[in-house]
Amino acid sequence: MNFNNGAETAQNHTQNTTYTQGLSRFTTRTFGWMFLGLMVTFFISAVFYASGAWVIMLAIPALPMILGIAELGFVFYLSARINKLSVSMARTLFFIYAVLNGLTFAMIFALYATSTLILVFALTSLFFGTLAGYGYVTKRDLTGLRPIFTVGLIVLFAFWMLSMFINLSAFETVMCFGGLILFMGLTAYDTQKIKRVYAATADNDIYAEKYSIICALELYLDFINMFLYLLRLISKK
Repeated sequence: MNFNNGAETAQNHTQNTTYTQGLSRFTTRTFGWMFLGLMVTFFISAVFYASGAWVIMLAIPALPMILGIAELGFVFYLSARINKLSVSMARTLFFIYAVLNGLTFAMIFALYATSTLILVFALTSLFFGTLAGYGYVTKRDLTGLRPIFTVGLIVLFAFWMLSMFINLSAFETVMCFGGLILFMGLTAYDTQKIKRVYAATADNDIYAEKYSIICALELYLDFINMFLYLLRLISKK
């Protein structure tokens, strides 16, 4: 009896160790894809700005909106079709999105001082790292906050859509604070979500690879939006 109990304990320990190591690899891979996506975005934006090609944005007023619609299309398509896409196609779509985002980000280099961008990037990295660390280690289940995050995203989207047709500048600072807090919360939520995603895909390497990209995309969006809201708050230029 004692021998059997000891063997069972050893087996459970081995299984737990294997699961923990697998989760660690999955998490590292997810943040790796996210980091590469950010690097592609900032590299493309810097090149696009340095070459002077960003002036095209001014020459074709509708271009930013076209790029924005294309970016939304890539996000929705990748999220909705992830089960049917190959791993290589999912990665390709992720990096195409990062490139498109880089093209629109070129305007930021034209509008803001380099020192301001560096400061905001450093602050965003600090906030993102802190919230991601909290989301990964906390024992509190953050899934109950999902309805709040969903409503918050809808409100932000509606506000910025309305601001294209109505002067809502008086409320911009409040909405920027709200957006920053929202994406800080989403950073913790999406980081904790990595554990749930791995638990659901651990037995299928292909699905684990594909959903690692989806998790990376969500974290990428959290970082980008946090960066943009901080930039709006710090500089009113």
